[in-house]
Amino acid sequence: MASKPHQDTSAKAETPIDPLAQPQDAGFGNMLGMGTAWLDRLNEMGAEMISFVADRIKEDVKTQHEILNCRNANELQYVQAKFVQKAMDQYQAETGKLFKMGAKTMSRNGND
Repeated sequence: MASKPHQDTSAKAETPIDPLAQPQDAGFGNMLGMGTAWLDRLNEMGAEMISFVADRIKEDVKTQHEILNCRNANELQYVQAKFVQKAMDQYQAETGKLFKMGAKTMSRNGND
């Protein structure tokens, strides 16, 4: 019966703080110094994006209902054009809103 090779079990166990050191070594700086305010602003951005996507899905469903009720090609074309225009307007407004939120998140005091 062949013996198993000896495995080195004396290797240093990973401490709970080690995963934070990897991004710091990659150039992200002291992640522990970010503070809860920064994380709160990131959370607000995430919630804003989720809300926007939910609103867009509602618009998609509404438009599908309108399309199903079209009686001719002209109505269909109108519904589609209205949908595209509203989507472009909403995406443009949301991009501006997220840009401002991102700038606030990246500022030092969060009041810019």
